[in-house]
Amino acid sequence: MKIISLNIGKPQLVMVNEQPVSTGIFKKPIADRVMLRTLNLDGDRQADLSVHGGPYKAVYVYPSEHYLFWKHELPEMELPWGMFGENLTTTGLLETETHIGDRFRVGSAEVKVTQPRMPCYKLAIRFERNDIIKRFLASERTGFYLSVLKEGEVGVGDEFELLERNTSDVRVVDVVRLYSSDRRDLDLLQHAIASESLPKSWRDHFRERLRKLTDKQDH
Repeated sequence: MKIISLNIGKPQLVMVNEQPVSTGIFKKPIADRVMLRTLNLDGDRQADLSVHGGPYKAVYVYPSEHYLFWKHELPEMELPWGMFGENLTTTGLLETETHIGDRFRVGSAEVKVTQPRMPCYKLAIRFERNDIIKRFLASERTGFYLSVLKEGEVGVGDEFELLERNTSDVRVVDVVRLYSSDRRDLDLLQHAIASESLPKSWRDHFRERLRKLTDKQDH
């Protein structure tokens, strides 16, 4: 488990339907080591802080293993590291094996897994195709966000050292499946709602989903 590409970028204006849109999704690999702060990496910024950034989305991780899948799905496209807007392109950290609340040391920083990445229209801007949002969710290859428990320096080649495996919690892929499917998995919903490591906005979303499902059952 390690970083194979460290990617940063600052918001830039792009034209969408003849309208300027500010986005920070255009990340480029760098060779230098940088400080990982509570809200982001030094030199990196998010454009729309209402949905990006913040302590629960300080840094975005995307597994390098998924690039092979997307190269098969989108053979006509060039897919450099950082294409999905991720800060850390990694190896050995998959959504099916990583739990919400897992804690790691990477470089001199300590981080915690908080939630999967949900795509917005900025991903469609980056890929220049509107179908990528639906395909991204359906693939369950979303990557995930980290919060920073201890600020520190990170760089390419740094290993992720597992400090605590939160096996009692839901996996990243479980959250994605609950969000994107209509499956009535009440046990998993209740598990996610009880997850103290999952941000409140997610737990509230699933609590409302559970309420609607139980209301239907009662009728």
